[in-house]
Amino acid sequence: MVIPDIRLISGRCSQYLSQKIADSYGHDLTPVEVMQFSDGEFEPVIQESIRGSFVFCMQSTFAPADNLMELLLLLDASKRASAGYVVAVMPYFGMARQDRKDKPRVAIGAKMVANLLTAAGAQRIMTMDLHAPQIQGFFDIPVDHLEAIAIFLPYVQNLGLEDLAFASPDVGSIKRARSYAVQFNADLVICDKFRTKHNEIESMRLIGDVTGKNVILVDDLIDTGGTLTTAANLIMEKGAKSVRALITHPVLSGKAYEKIEASALEELVVCDTIPLQKQSPKIKVLSVAPLFARAIRNAKEYKSINSLFINKK
Repeated sequence: MVIPDIRLISGRCSQYLSQKIADSYGHDLTPVEVMQFSDGEFEPVIQESIRGSFVFCMQSTFAPADNLMELLLLLDASKRASAGYVVAVMPYFGMARQDRKDKPRVAIGAKMVANLLTAAGAQRIMTMDLHAPQIQGFFDIPVDHLEAIAIFLPYVQNLGLEDLAFASPDVGSIKRARSYAVQFNADLVICDKFRTKHNEIESMRLIGDVTGKNVILVDDLIDTGGTLTTAANLIMEKGAKSVRALITHPVLSGKAYEKIEASALEELVVCDTIPLQKQSPKIKVLSVAPLFARAIRNAKEYKSINSLFINKK
């Protein structure tokens, strides 16, 4: 089988991560020039021929919406430049929280984005820790859903903590937290919150015993930080020795940094799927670049992606 040339293309907002992925892979980024009009409209132009190539367009689609639009334009440009195969690499898949119609007259944003990506020319999607794994079913093309547990697991092992317990900051993250608890044969506790509206918590209670435990909260993203810091404070009030958090996507909007620094969290460990707006002594960043580089290599060489996943027993 003749394997086509590979092209790694990056949008502007993810250039910092795309360069690390390219370095880890051992390949240069294909240059892209973005033409900017005076009214804010922009036009990405791929600077080299990609005819017949295996093209990976890399961009996380966090706010603003221009980041998603730029990825769509890169996919369309690749398709129209006669690329042999086009993959959208989205370390952070924006709009994923809009995965169902939970009230009248709302859009299902995640499904809409799936349709847009396919229409723009994506023949495969590569992403990490979707807010809801079933979003993969919104696509009629292959989806490689990487998991940050492959990055976080060695980090936790190196901490060498005893009396370990894992916690879900809400009921939506129970399955994710259980995956870690199983790996370490540790206890699982659940923080059950009641929310009256977006980003505001009415109350929270703890299900399980954390007395004398080193607790690690697990979730896919942190936005305003309200849920996570409330959970951390509650866990310490209930007698835990320490509390940390493993969160894949650091959205960190509003007063998130202030809440984290004022909370009981000993540290917040995140991935670099989204760039930090500022540094914090409590926030540690682990890179997803080596994992994505291996996934890209396996996809390009028609090898299994399954080898990159942790065996969840």
